[in-house]
Amino acid sequence: MGSGARGDGGDLAMASPPSSSTLSPPVVPMDLHVSNRRKLLDSLRHHFAASSSRPSHGFVLLQGGEEQTRYCTDHLELFRQESYFAYLFGVREPGFYGAIDISTGKSILFAPRLPADYAVWLGEIKPLSYFKESYMVDLVYYVDELKETLENLFEEKEKKPLLFLLHGLNTDSNNYSKPAKFEGMESFEIDWTTLHPILTECRVLKSEQELAIIQYANDVSSEAHIQVMRNAKVGMKEYQLESIFLHHIYMYGGCRHCSYTCICATGNNSSVLHYGHAAAPNDKALEDGDMALMDMGAEYSFYGSDITCSFPINGKFTKDQTIIYNAVLQAHNNVISSMRPGVSWVNMHKLAEKTILEALNKEGIVQGNVEEMMAERVGAVFMPHGLGHLLGIDTHDPGGYAEGLERPKEPGLRSLRTVRELQKGMVITVEPGCYFIEALLIPASENPATAKFFNHEKLEKFKKFGGVRIESDVCVTAEGCRNMTNCPRETWEIEAVMVGAPWPLKQ
Repeated sequence: MGSGARGDGGDLAMASPPSSSTLSPPVVPMDLHVSNRRKLLDSLRHHFAASSSRPSHGFVLLQGGEEQTRYCTDHLELFRQESYFAYLFGVREPGFYGAIDISTGKSILFAPRLPADYAVWLGEIKPLSYFKESYMVDLVYYVDELKETLENLFEEKEKKPLLFLLHGLNTDSNNYSKPAKFEGMESFEIDWTTLHPILTECRVLKSEQELAIIQYANDVSSEAHIQVMRNAKVGMKEYQLESIFLHHIYMYGGCRHCSYTCICATGNNSSVLHYGHAAAPNDKALEDGDMALMDMGAEYSFYGSDITCSFPINGKFTKDQTIIYNAVLQAHNNVISSMRPGVSWVNMHKLAEKTILEALNKEGIVQGNVEEMMAERVGAVFMPHGLGHLLGIDTHDPGGYAEGLERPKEPGLRSLRTVRELQKGMVITVEPGCYFIEALLIPASENPATAKFFNHEKLEKFKKFGGVRIESDVCVTAEGCRNMTNCPRETWEIEAVMVGAPWPLKQ
């Protein structure tokens, strides 16, 4: 499909490593997490005042993440803190518990009591005062002192101390949050239901400090995506593009973690929405004429990014690649131009679908009335996933379906990770895509309700095209929104950057 390759396609081509960065990893102030705890306290107290369902005393108690070994071996997987615990306490190490006294507002950490030989194998055994100072909490004890400490701190001695534990459904994964568990829990009164929805709602709207970290993760990732574009050559492997990205975000950005497993898809692989998993490990050879779909995002100090760039491997868009790419880009731009507080995310998804269908209709790939196509959900054949998702400490941040919100049942719409109206302070991804997926096109072409909309002769040309996705991370502001991602998007920008032009392009 393409010509003008930027490599000879013979022996495995090796990309030159990125050589510089304009960024420097920032120091993240721990008072960010102090502010998050204060936000939760204010929300809980408001809830108690409004409902009178619970007295405003007791403790919020969360259990942090535990180190995991690889099956039965002693190989420790790289630890990453549990997200709700990270949000409130910012603790990097495993094995901690954290509590907040609702009546006094005091924060308490419980650290694991480490064996003496820890210092030999894993470094210095830090005193409790280190954790108190580093994580800006009021009190620190050992985990084996948890029961006694909370009982002593509880002011109403004639009653059982009340614990608010984290237990609730993640509507993205359908998994439940793990509530804290410790020896002696039977001595406490337990509330399983209050904390999760309130804490989840706290995470939906980001503070300025949180936005600054998300912006940094975007800056690092944008820079790394550009390095991938510049170094992509025919004959390389997909995993080499992944490697360039990972090297850049860690070498220059200080990002040890990615927000998710990298998707480095080329050719027909780019029609596989979550390509890059164990059975499809980013290992195809890059061919002349392939489109690349690179979905990769760095994580810094728990907060993440989620960016997708699509570009031709040989550095030059063909006519067909331009048609599909520009259809997706117009959808991306139309949505961002329409975003502001009060706007329905469902309507934004439909706007993206309609924009793509109109572009395909103009080129004769589909045919007929676009409004009729929308009614028959033809847009979901080409964009089967949701338009985007909340982003923060998790790639798919929780809160997309608050209490009372129901998931749509129609194709495409049922894949939406949120149906909320936009609010100032939300960070949400805008990621329209257009894919040619036989598993969807064949039944849609055979369905009497939708078959008339497809130009089968034109579609045959795109049978092995794969797909295009363009994804940016967008912050909702008071008047509209701000795109936090800074990658080349126009076809001419991408072509210029791929042959070495500096970014941003000079006029």
